[in-house]
Amino acid sequence: MTGLIVSGLTKSFGTARVLDGVDLEVPGGLTAVLGPSGCGKTTLLRMVAGFIDPDRGTITLGDRVVAGAGRAVPPRERRIGYVPQEGALFPHLDVAANVAFGLSGRRRPGGGRREARRRVAEMLDLVELPQALADRQPHELSGGQQQRVALARALAPRPDVVLLDEPFSSLDAALREETGRGVARALRASGATAVLVTHDQGEALSLADQVAVMAAGRFVQVAPPAELYLEPATPAVASFVGGAALVRGRATAGLADCALGPVPVRGAAEGAVLLAVRPEQVAVTASDDPGSRSAEVLEVSFFGHDATVRVRVLNGADAVEVTARVAADEVPAPGSRIGLRVIGDVLAFPQGPA
Repeated sequence: MTGLIVSGLTKSFGTARVLDGVDLEVPGGLTAVLGPSGCGKTTLLRMVAGFIDPDRGTITLGDRVVAGAGRAVPPRERRIGYVPQEGALFPHLDVAANVAFGLSGRRRPGGGRREARRRVAEMLDLVELPQALADRQPHELSGGQQQRVALARALAPRPDVVLLDEPFSSLDAALREETGRGVARALRASGATAVLVTHDQGEALSLADQVAVMAAGRFVQVAPPAELYLEPATPAVASFVGGAALVRGRATAGLADCALGPVPVRGAAEGAVLLAVRPEQVAVTASDDPGSRSAEVLEVSFFGHDATVRVRVLNGADAVEVTARVAADEVPAPGSRIGLRVIGDVLAFPQGPA
C-alpha cells in the first residue's frame, strides 16, 4: 500500500482560513475524515487530489512529494482515484464505458480493447455488481449502483490512493449502509489506500480502520474507531462522536458528584470536571425509584429498533439535559416524569469550556 502524509497544510480563501496547519498520516487501509459541514474536509481532499494548491505545507504519496516544497504534480500524474459526492457518471456512456474511461489515457502492458473489457469485468466483480449491468445507462441504475460504478471507474487504472467525498450522503439509510459495506470491502480487496470524507459518525466508525476528527480546519484526534469512541481526546470529540452529554461535576477519588448523582469516573481528573455521559449509559427507571434522579421527558426520537429520549434532570439550580437510549417498547411519553440512573463509569475531563 502507498502511504499518504500531509504536513503543515494551510489554505485560505480570501480572509477565511479553511485549513490551519493540518497534519495527517495515512499508512494504508481506509481512513475516514470526520467532521461537521464547513470544517475543511472537502478542501483537504481536493488538495490531495491536486485540484487546489496549498498555501503552505506538503503532501507526500509514497516516496513522492506531490505538493509543496516547490512542487505541484498535476492531478493526472498523482495516481489518485476520486469519487465525488454524486458519483458524476457520464450520462451518455453505459456502465462499461464509464468504468473503462480512466483506462484510455494509461499505457499499460497488454493494453487495448481486450484488456479494457477484462478490467471492466474485474472491476464490476470487485464492487459486487452483476456483469449484466455493463450495458446499462446510468439513469437505469439505483443510487447505490451508481456509486459502485463510480468506485469501479476510480479503481480501474490501479491508483495508489482513492479519495471519496461523502459518496453515500444522497442515499437512503438502508441503501447507504449496504453500499458503504460493499465499497469498504472493494477498497480493501483492491489494496489501495483510501480516504473517505464524511459527516456521519456511524459511517466513519463502522467502515474505517482509522478516523481523523476535524474541527475548524484542524485535526483534533486521529485514532482507530474503538479508541476514538471509548477514549475521546476532548469533551468536544466526546459530544460529536457518540452524542455524549457534558455534565459539570466535582470528582474525588474516582467518584464525581453531579446533577445525575454520584457517578463513578474514569481518568485521573480531580476537582472540577466535565463528565461525558453517553446515551447508552443512561438508564430509564420508574419515577419513584429510590436510587434514581427525577427527570422530565422533553423529546422522543423513535427509530423503530430503539429510541432516544432527551430529558431534563430535575435537580434545582443544577438541572441538566441528557439523552437516554431505550428499547422500542419502553418509550416514555413527552412531558412525563421518569427516573434516571447512570450505568458504569464515565469519562471525566478537567473542567473547561464545553
